[in-house]
Amino acid sequence: MTRIRRGQRFTAHLVSSSVETGHPRVVDDLRQAILSGDQPPGTAIPIDEVAAYLGVSQIPVREALMTLVGEGLVEHRPHVGYQVATLTFEEFNDLYRVREVLEALALAASVKNATAADDVEILTSHDGVDSAIRGADLRSFHSGSRRLHLAMIRPSGMSRLVRMYESAWNLTEPARPMARVSDAARLRFHADHHDMVAAFTERDAEALVAASRRHYQHLCAEFDSMRGDPDTFRCP
Repeated sequence: MTRIRRGQRFTAHLVSSSVETGHPRVVDDLRQAILSGDQPPGTAIPIDEVAAYLGVSQIPVREALMTLVGEGLVEHRPHVGYQVATLTFEEFNDLYRVREVLEALALAASVKNATAADDVEILTSHDGVDSAIRGADLRSFHSGSRRLHLAMIRPSGMSRLVRMYESAWNLTEPARPMARVSDAARLRFHADHHDMVAAFTERDAEALVAASRRHYQHLCAEFDSMRGDPDTFRCP
């Protein structure tokens, strides 16, 4: 079992939406803090500190945390408190396999429904990942990759599937997988992206799905080196 990280201050990476809206969207702020990848698995989430930082009572913080427990992003341990959820390596790996299956289903449908506007969004996203690689910007590489994958599956029109896909992606975010692979691996992943974009714009569903499957094979092979990391994964 991963230990609760009490030395990591959750509020150090918490940004309040009240700056823009005048009042915090507590559940959105907490979710974004976790999905940013700056809160390692097992990071304690002190209700009193979060409430004070956001300028709200503890009630909306507790309600928000229960929502995030339901989403699988937060865990509650009786008599201990709330923490960023931890996964076993097997659970982490399974979530990538789930994404692989969902993505293949969506991509086949996306090719049939795609428009020129979808191509523009995909090519723009791809260029953003190119820029992140050239600038050695790991955070932009990760967020850009997510934008690219979503841009390729949203034309499917399968909204429930897309939400399931995003949920599976969210659950792996605290492990920060893209920040823990080599530069060579990131280049290989983006070469897969290039193959996928080419197949998408050519409306070649078979080649697109095949490229997606190769991409997930490369991801899972690379992530195997993370197996057994006690600071990231919970013991089975």
